[in-house]
Amino acid sequence: NNKQNNTPQGWTEEKVGDVFDFINSYSFSRANLTNDILNNGHIGNIHYGDIHATYKSSFIDVQKTKIPLIKDEDFVPKDKDLLKNGDLVMADASEDYEGIGTTVSIHGINDNKVVGGLHTFVLRDNKNKTNEYYRQYIFSNPDIKDKLRKIATGVSVFGISKTNLSKVKLPLPSLLEQNAIVEVLETWDKYLEDLTNKIKLKKRVKKGLMQKLLSGDKRLKGFSSEWKKVKLGDVCERIRTGKIDANAMVKNGKYRFYTCAKEYFKIDDYAFDTEALLVSGNGANVGYIHYYKGKFNAYQRTYVLDNFKSDIIFTKYILDKNLRKRIYEEKCDGNTPYIKMNTLTDMIIEIPELKEQQAIAEVLTKADEEIEGLEKKKKIVEKQKKYLLNNLITGKIRLPEFSK
Repeated sequence: NNKQNNTPQGWTEEKVGDVFDFINSYSFSRANLTNDILNNGHIGNIHYGDIHATYKSSFIDVQKTKIPLIKDEDFVPKDKDLLKNGDLVMADASEDYEGIGTTVSIHGINDNKVVGGLHTFVLRDNKNKTNEYYRQYIFSNPDIKDKLRKIATGVSVFGISKTNLSKVKLPLPSLLEQNAIVEVLETWDKYLEDLTNKIKLKKRVKKGLMQKLLSGDKRLKGFSSEWKKVKLGDVCERIRTGKIDANAMVKNGKYRFYTCAKEYFKIDDYAFDTEALLVSGNGANVGYIHYYKGKFNAYQRTYVLDNFKSDIIFTKYILDKNLRKRIYEEKCDGNTPYIKMNTLTDMIIEIPELKEQQAIAEVLTKADEEIEGLEKKKKIVEKQKKYLLNNLITGKIRLPEFSK
């Protein structure tokens, strides 16, 4: 091997073709596939489109992930082409440079049958030069991704040839170091999985609380008076729309600019200075609600609700629970859902006395803050893991026992 100067000490540089064998894949079109959890009666097929768009991780457990299944019951692949645990399936075509050489690592095969699919290379390490779980990281090495971009050809779709891929050199640590790197990254993955499960649990608890507290089925201690039915227009004294076009946003504006999206943008001038609920009036996020207090601007199809006689946060939760249902009940067949002014003004909501509204809002806000805190923590941990991953698989950071 011609070892380059920047290869970390103790690592080798080996061509893809010297590490991996290429296994046959079978090019079934989407029309010949159906998506489901794999079972013994079907043969799975890893399609390049799913590698780019569907799988959220480079680690695929075929017993837990929906994958394309081949409809043709008479199809019999050769035994040597059936995927094994630790095989890599690489998309050999991509519509953008970023997706070139995107790879997934296959696990959970057991007695199941799976083959590589359309526009894929199947790579198998028959020489045991790589750890089964380390393989998933090899082609996410930024230096390797850069090499793959350089060998890609095409105009609107970029492709890699087997011949060119075979010649790409991979920097590989020893198996001992690969095992240690996997152990470190798995610790971070486990922590991320725990955070994800905590967030799911908190969201379920909050959803249950909303259902019970916002319907009066569960009452907080000290409250027993009857709830009243009122029109939203009676507890919100002012409902307006924004006045400007969605294209008015600027990159580093001073004020928030609310459109019909879930995020807010920036703008240089403001039209509102108030405590308000901002409701998306149309589009994919119709009925989505922001709360904001201060100076802001709004798109002409965003509703601005302020001057509340009810508790504004409690009212937001009530609308979160009921508004989208009302919008879709009013929708005409075939039409895109949108909000008319009277969808809001005439909407009947049921509310308790003000003090109970405030108490309910406090409970739900606390639940939201806990979820938000966990989600922020998760983002930080994801960034840390990405930093570690990029540096460990390039050898820029070495684990203590390998840095001597």
